Amino acid sequence: MNFKDKELIIFDFDGTLINSIPDLTLAINRMLSHYNLFPLTMEQVTPFIGNGAKALVKRSLECSVPDQKVSKAFLEEAFEIYFAAYQEVTCEETYAYPGVIETLNDLHKKGYKMAICTNKPYGFIEPILNKLSIKQFFNYWIGEDSLSKKKPDAAPLLHLAKKMNISIDKSIMVGDSKNDILAAQNAGMENIGLTYGYNYNQNIADYKPTVVVDNFADLQKLF
Repeated sequence: MNFKDKELIIFDFDGTLINSIPDLTLAINRMLSHYNLFPLTMEQVTPFIGNGAKALVKRSLECSVPDQKVSKAFLEEAFEIYFAAYQEVTCEETYAYPGVIETLNDLHKKGYKMAICTNKPYGFIEPILNKLSIKQFFNYWIGEDSLSKKKPDAAPLLHLAKKMNISIDKSIMVGDSKNDILAAQNAGMENIGLTYGYNYNQNIADYKPTVVVDNFADLQKLF
C-alpha cells in the first residue's frame, strides 16, 4: 500500500514529530512545587499527555493528591501556573524524533502540502517549529484552542482540509495517539498510526489505523 495519490499530510505534533516530555514534565513539576507537592517522573507524566494542556494538569494533580478532589477553581489556578512555567521552558529539551527532519524535507520536495493538528495550545506551536528549524515545511497549523472542538472530533481535520482546499480523500492523518486515529476515522480520512510516541500506554494498532508504521522515516516509502 502507498499514499502517493495524497496531496495533504496532516501531522500530530507531540509524540509524532517531537518529543516534548522533558519540558512538559519540568513545567508540571514547577506547578506542583508551587503547592509543595512531590514532583512526578517523566514516566508518570507521559500517559497524561494527549487531551490538551488542562487535562494534563488535572491528571497530574490527581496523581499527586489522590485523596483530594481537584476543584474547578484549583484546576484553573494550577493551569495558569503550569502555562506560565511551560512558556519559560517550551523548547529547552524538546527535540524532533529520529528521521523527522529528513522525512519532512523529502515530502516537501515531493510537493506534498503539510499541516499540523495538535491538542497542544496554539501559542506553543510556532516557537517549537522555529527552535527546531522545521517551520518552513508546514503550510498551516492549529492547536487545541484554535477551534471549538479538538481531536478526537473530526472538526479540526475537516477544517484543515477545507483551509488547504483539498478533499478528504486526498488528505491523510499521521499520529501516535488514538485521538489522531479516531479523529481521522470520524472525518472519513485515511490515517497512519505510529507505534512510538505516547498513546496512554496503549497499542496504536488496537484502533485500526489504515497503516501502522514503526519509524517516521518509513513514511518516505509510503509517499
